[in-house]
Amino acid sequence: MADESSPLEQEIRRLIAVAGPMPVAEYMRLCLTHPQYGYYLRRDAIGAAGDFITAPEISQMFGELVGLWAAAVWQQMGAPENIRLIELGPGRGTMMRDALRAAKIVKGFQPAVVLHLVELNPKLKEAQRQMLDGLEVPVMWHAALADVPAGPSIILANEFIDALPIHQAVKRANGWHERVIEISPQGDLAIGVATDPLPHFNATLPRELRQAAEHSVFEWRPDTIAMEIGRRARDEGAALIIDYGHTARGLGETLQAVAGHSFANPLRTPGGIDLTAHVDFMALAQSAEMMGARAHGPVTQGDFLRRLGIEKRAATLKANAAPAKAAEIDHALTRLTGTSPGTMGELFKALAVADPKLDTLPGFEA
Repeated sequence: MADESSPLEQEIRRLIAVAGPMPVAEYMRLCLTHPQYGYYLRRDAIGAAGDFITAPEISQMFGELVGLWAAAVWQQMGAPENIRLIELGPGRGTMMRDALRAAKIVKGFQPAVVLHLVELNPKLKEAQRQMLDGLEVPVMWHAALADVPAGPSIILANEFIDALPIHQAVKRANGWHERVIEISPQGDLAIGVATDPLPHFNATLPRELRQAAEHSVFEWRPDTIAMEIGRRARDEGAALIIDYGHTARGLGETLQAVAGHSFANPLRTPGGIDLTAHVDFMALAQSAEMMGARAHGPVTQGDFLRRLGIEKRAATLKANAAPAKAAEIDHALTRLTGTSPGTMGELFKALAVADPKLDTLPGFEA
């Protein structure tokens, strides 16, 4: 039954009562970015005391290599004297701090940088301000990528796309129906199916999925952000996207909720838990290329970081480290690049999109 202590659940129930069942994407949007009760607007959920941990919090090596990647791409772009270094969903600012510190070794890069952080959470904005204080780089905050001024740009997005709302459709005998959130006969929030099929939906699917079996589920995200990234990258720009997901179009549901570093029921405690879903890297690349950008990859995060020299960086850090610290560095290296369960090397992928004039980007060599 309804949880009286959850204001967002009450709001969702009110909306369903007024307008009927809502698409999964609308439910996810409300849970994550509702102006008053949205998960990403209310808290700092990163780290051991939060709900999840991201690669930059695991080791400084991750941010350092991303910073050196950005500086190398800036050189490929002809070293423009004013480069907009944009991060989507910067968390606490940890990755950007490590990136800028490492990239100082590339002559001329830091003086050319103006930071543009796309962030909605007031608490995280303050954390970012404190984290980046003293780096002597101008910083500006924006509500959306579209608000960042035009010009030569390098965009970084680590674990950002997975939190963008997904739509789901399920195959029925008479076509594909959108999945919705409704109220069950028992009075609980539940996943249901829209009464009417989505018109001409099968024709929009990748050709290899058009003969899907009944009860199959297909997920997709609106391509707005991918097209905006592609548009900016096409014109004197580049973008690096790192996230968890798949490289081949497929069927299946991947919506998940995380709370306290454990999986949770996505329909429990709306606004109080993190909701994410796998990134379709093929769709992301295709949408960016539709805008005239060139895609590089995707490759696994493990391959990407190894090509950038993470093993050499780990050895350097260990050279003068105490045994306990050296073991910590080894553990971080395994977690970032490993292939076993609980590691990120295979599940996470890296994709770059860039101005077609740029040659192969670092980390994406054949």
